[in-house]
Amino acid sequence: MANPLRRHAGHAAHTPARLGVVKPADQPASEPRSLDSLVHHRLRLGVLSALAGTDSMTFNELKAVLKTTDGNLSVHGRKLEDAGYVDCRKTFENRKPVTRYRLSADGRRALQRYVDHIEALVRVTRRSLEK
Repeated sequence: MANPLRRHAGHAAHTPARLGVVKPADQPASEPRSLDSLVHHRLRLGVLSALAGTDSMTFNELKAVLKTTDGNLSVHGRKLEDAGYVDCRKTFENRKPVTRYRLSADGRRALQRYVDHIEALVRVTRRSLEK
């Protein structure tokens, strides 16, 4: 996929730092300015976004909403769980196993930082386009 911050092949990519993107006021100085690569992946961002709007979702609900396979959701769900961004609970309902995901407080903060960063990139890009 082409870099959306690249003007054309002859110009170097414009990084957020070069475009003047600043860290949000509540972001500690020790945190990098780059996007959280864990959140930035399409499927993981989809999982976090879907969970942000509800208390919890089952594996099958997430799979249907995100239109993905069992294997993909399982792999990316595990990465989010290992990072502490989602909580995963396995139970039985009517003798059938049910896996339920919930966005953790850390996951909500990571998603908020990601959205703030994307919004900052959009603002800078809009200003650049208006010139």
